[in-house]
Amino acid sequence: MTLPPGKLAVLVAVLLATVLAQSATPDEPTAGNRPVATALAAAPVVRPIAKQKMLGLKPGQRTQPGQRTQPSQRTQPGRRTQRTATLPGSRTHRTSKPVTTGADWNLAAGGKVLYFTFDDGPQREWTPKVLGVLARHHAKATFFVLGREAAAHPDLVATTRGLGHTIGNHTWDHPKLTHLSPERIRQEIGTGVPSRCFRPPYRDTNPAVAAVAASYHQREVLWDVDTYDWEKPGVAKIERAILRGARPGAIILMHDGGGNRAQTVAALDHALTKLTHQGYTFRALPC
Repeated sequence: MTLPPGKLAVLVAVLLATVLAQSATPDEPTAGNRPVATALAAAPVVRPIAKQKMLGLKPGQRTQPGQRTQPSQRTQPGRRTQRTATLPGSRTHRTSKPVTTGADWNLAAGGKVLYFTFDDGPQREWTPKVLGVLARHHAKATFFVLGREAAAHPDLVATTRGLGHTIGNHTWDHPKLTHLSPERIRQEIGTGVPSRCFRPPYRDTNPAVAAVAASYHQREVLWDVDTYDWEKPGVAKIERAILRGARPGAIILMHDGGGNRAQTVAALDHALTKLTHQGYTFRALPC
């Protein structure tokens, strides 16, 4: 069919306009053979838990401002092989069993945190004085108490807990556990105060002792810094031991029982003042 010249011109104009419109529409950018939007939608997403694993963190753990992340390791920071007993006369044990030090408790805490611990109480005169110093410095601590002393002073145990401190088991009667029969080890640990933490007297331990504590669902907790306040070396020496040993996550050993603790109280007061100025905070172990 032959169109009249007028209609043919109109048809040509319509077709030309259609071609020009298509050439003016840019193609969608592509990634390979797929549009970019499709490629982004198909890209793998790093979920929070996967990201935490990549950073060496536990599920739910977050990095704190300024805190560096460390790559995952087979051995957690602070888990050390026990080597030597601290106090004179106690046995030396070499085992491959990990023992608890400050870094274990501080993995998710971040910042400059110290864990003060006090052994051998509660004691009627010195425990309240230690509690008073801690309160003045807004510090929390952990008290590894003897079962016999806790039974004699249940009010002091209740007061200590009421002030926000935690209580650990230090056996009933403070023996060298590795010198005892398996039955006596179980008796000493089992008659101590209920807690999630256990500290062997004299740092005298071995796999059998740790296994008994574990059977009571108690984690064996040692220390990083021994102030030797039990020797009564003078306030200055005790304070110096605290300040030299202070580092984020460290567990510091002191005593509120077992004798006159006037030097301990004074040194604690001086050290907390200086450590607070250095930016440290003081927390109780989760016992």
